[in-house]
Amino acid sequence: MTRRRPEALPMPGGAQLFQRMFTRLGLHGRLPLFDVRFHPYANLTVTIRMRQETAYVRFSDVMSGAPLAVLEAAAAILLSRMYRRRARRQWLEVFRDYSYHEETRAQLETVRRLRARHVRGNGTGQHHDLESLFEQLNAKYFESALPIPRIGWSGRAWRAQLGCFDPALQQIAINRRLDRADVPEFVVAYVMYHEMLHQKHPLKMVRCRLQSHSAEFRREEKKFRDYAVAQKFLARR
Repeated sequence: MTRRRPEALPMPGGAQLFQRMFTRLGLHGRLPLFDVRFHPYANLTVTIRMRQETAYVRFSDVMSGAPLAVLEAAAAILLSRMYRRRARRQWLEVFRDYSYHEETRAQLETVRRLRARHVRGNGTGQHHDLESLFEQLNAKYFESALPIPRIGWSGRAWRAQLGCFDPALQQIAINRRLDRADVPEFVVAYVMYHEMLHQKHPLKMVRCRLQSHSAEFRREEKKFRDYAVAQKFLARR
């Protein structure tokens, strides 16, 4: 049986909230109509798109229980973006603190397990074998202590991101743009090693912020045999 995807639901009082923030921000011009809904995203996504006279706003449904101050901050950030203004620091901090909160992170992990896409295949590409690289790196740098996650190439070529470790899915995805004959294996191995370090060193809160690359992480990263040459190769691309 196929799991039915949740529907986008109207946000109660959403239009009034955006109208209020439009006025508070001192924006000029004709007030748009606002269509505001909670959408079943796999992340803490917030978007706004203007079509004719209607602004279509989508908040991640994870935010359906968020405090009013957080919803107002998100609205202010989106409106500032749409009207090409710099969002005030106070709004950015409110939204950042909410997104970093332990309860919010736990909710996001839950929805990602249900909604995020799993990589397909077994990591065997046209030019590079990801599972084989993981095994070699695990033995050489981690004493084969890292649990084997789901491993695969990204479904499409990413523009900037090289790889991603998703703790909710226990999955490593590598940008399929690297599965090319002109990309040396040590470069793919370095990207895999970087994501394996994320598996070893989970995100943690430091001074009220999420830290993904600690000093210890960076020290270990430089232990990779071809660290410098791999960095140099990737900088040219």
